[in-house]
Amino acid sequence: MSSHSTTTAFGTAQVKRARYAIAAVFTVHGAVTGSFATRVPWIQDHAGVSAGQLGLALAFPAIGASLSMPLAGRISHRFGARNALRGLLALWTLALILPSLAPNLLTLCAGLFVYGASAGMSDVAMNALGVEVENRLDRSIMSSLHGMWSAGALIGSAAGTVAAHVGADARLHHLLAALTLTVLGLIACQGVLDLRSEADEEPPPRFTLPPKSALVIGAIGFCAVFAEGASMDWSAVYLRDVVDTSAGLAAASTTAFALTMTVARLAGDRIVDRFGAVRAVRAGGALATLGGALVVFSPGAPGVLCGFGLIGLGVAVVVPLAFAAAGRSGPNPSQAIAGVATITYTSGLVAPSAIGSLAEATSLVVSFGLVTVLAFGLVLGAGVLRGADRKVADSVTAPGGVVAKSPSEG
Repeated sequence: MSSHSTTTAFGTAQVKRARYAIAAVFTVHGAVTGSFATRVPWIQDHAGVSAGQLGLALAFPAIGASLSMPLAGRISHRFGARNALRGLLALWTLALILPSLAPNLLTLCAGLFVYGASAGMSDVAMNALGVEVENRLDRSIMSSLHGMWSAGALIGSAAGTVAAHVGADARLHHLLAALTLTVLGLIACQGVLDLRSEADEEPPPRFTLPPKSALVIGAIGFCAVFAEGASMDWSAVYLRDVVDTSAGLAAASTTAFALTMTVARLAGDRIVDRFGAVRAVRAGGALATLGGALVVFSPGAPGVLCGFGLIGLGVAVVVPLAFAAAGRSGPNPSQAIAGVATITYTSGLVAPSAIGSLAEATSLVVSFGLVTVLAFGLVLGAGVLRGADRKVADSVTAPGGVVAKSPSEG
């Protein structure tokens, strides 16, 4: 939505309800991802694709998301924020069905492209509404919203693990999950803010390059997501191959990392409110840098596990704050958020393969040396997220009862 839409007045109770509603939307969105991830081995077998072909297919969600994200702002302009989110979230939850139906590589790539495109558009729409709610509440909520997304992913993956354990057909599992999550998503969308563009407002372009502000903010998001993706996908391999731990301990590191991220995001808003976005990210970058150094230089499993935990703690709040900063960086929040989201999605796509390629050419230790350098980039570049701190008008009381006050008023 554009800046013209932000003048709409909502009552205090309505805004508070919208906060819980958008949190539920984030949870549903994350649950789709978790549901899909646990059944990838089944999908691979059903489609009859090799590991290399699966790697190719798994690039298509990011491609679809990157190409579709700029459309989210135009859809919100046309139909209003609530209706747009309702439709895009339903498209995303129902798209969960497609990959498990694919009988071959071509249809798998096509299904994953649609899956990624719907994920990206709904992602932009819900983050834009999250920023709007944060502005009206005059306190940080973006970190906890992303924490709810992580919690949803954990719930979806837990259900998927059970389904896989009992040998359930992924087509039936994903059909039931998609229908359930679609209903829950539609219910959650009833409570989000119904923002609408002014009648004389120009619609945003269908496709456009991200604004310069989004590129700068996105660079910080890139560093954080690269460290997150590398740790999530390679921590177990690192412990097994470099530290020579048991397979069980190696596998547990991934779950521990995901839990660390979730807890840190759920608690992150209080830290941001107390210290501000820049100091929170700078401190987080320092923690992640220390964690990377422990991974690289620790001789045993305890130090490496502690290192991955510190990386998770350090990068947890960066992406939520990048979205918040993008949403306040110009006249078209959806366009800026789409730009930042595209960069972070690209980072998530590049990180696992980049770590693998560098490890093949050198070693995994060197690869996580790169992660450590990028984590230190958060310390150096945290200042670009200054816009993530809430900005409110001076002594303005909206007709609906929401009072905008300066931070010094408490």
